Amino acid sequence: MLPSTASCRKAHRWLLEHRIPFHERNMNAQPLTEVEIKHLLQYTYDGIDDLISTKSNAYRRLAKTTPIEDMPLSEAVHVLSQTPQLLRRPIIFDDHRLLCGFNQDEIRMFIPRDQRVLKMQAMAKHQMA
Repeated sequence: MLPSTASCRKAHRWLLEHRIPFHERNMNAQPLTEVEIKHLLQYTYDGIDDLISTKSNAYRRLAKTTPIEDMPLSEAVHVLSQTPQLLRRPIIFDDHRLLCGFNQDEIRMFIPRDQRVLKMQAMAKHQMA
């Protein structure tokens, strides 16, 4: 995460509000390694595209010469590890799920299942009353 980005601040606040433990890492100061990026790719639906910030200046600069989408996977992983500004932020993951970028609806997947069930039951009970 980068505390200077709005998405990271929102995610940080949301995780604290929902009491979900997390580890924070400044990816500019401590970039993801190639091994870590490959690990994250296991959780993506669209591969490298899920990790890339197409709105970033780094992406626009790179797209002028060699678009990352046109690179072989090993080369793209290497470029991402060397240019962390290309990655969407925040990157939130656990042993089963990955979310790149802040999305108010999708981040709810990190609420433990038992808490989600209890909340749904409370909402249903409230609607019946």
